[in-house]
Parts: sequence; C-alpha cells; structure tokens
Amino acid sequence: MQQPPQAPNIPHKIQVKVISAEATCPNGHKVGNEWVIVRKTPEPGICLAAFCNLLTPIRILETGGSYPMYPEPDSYQTCCPDIRNKLIFEINRLPETIGGREKEG
Repeated sequence: MQQPPQAPNIPHKIQVKVISAEATCPNGHKVGNEWVIVRKTPEPGICLAAFCNLLTPIRILETGGSYPMYPEPDSYQTCCPDIRNKLIFEINRLPETIGGREKEG
C-alpha cells in the first residue's frame, strides 16, 4: 500500500537575542546581542553552555512547534545554565522560512 504524501518540513529562521543580564558574561554576551539561525550555528558563535539550553527550543520553533504554556506561540525564553551570569535569551520564530516562503496566517 502506498503511503500518502506528506507536507515538506520547511524550517523557519530563528532569532536569538540576549534580553537580560545580571552579571558580566565571560564569553562576552551582553544585552542586545542577537543571532539569526539558519539550520546551523550562527557566526559569531554563541558559547556552548548557552547553546545547550537554546538548542531544544530552537529546533521546536524552527520546525513549527510551540510551547502551549506560553501565550506567544512563536517565542520562548530561557537562561544560560551558568547561574553566575544570569543571562536571559529570547528565541523567536521568524515569519520567513528557509525556503523563502512566508508563514501563512
């Protein structure tokens, strides 16, 4: 039996932005830093400790998923795992997809 065709998984571009910091980050991240992620790690890079916390929500948002407990389905906030720095990152799904098509709706 033939499988029904499936819609292509067209990933969205993702914006990551530092929105809060209570200390000086040893990797130089500060409020206002932002990166756009297009299927690979951004340049210049985000430190590995922060990227570990960012990766799961990035993947969820880039593939169209969301966190139902958050009021905004295209956004998520998380912190750096280094509690001495207390950096808060906001992750946003951009309307533009990697294939160039705009999000419908």
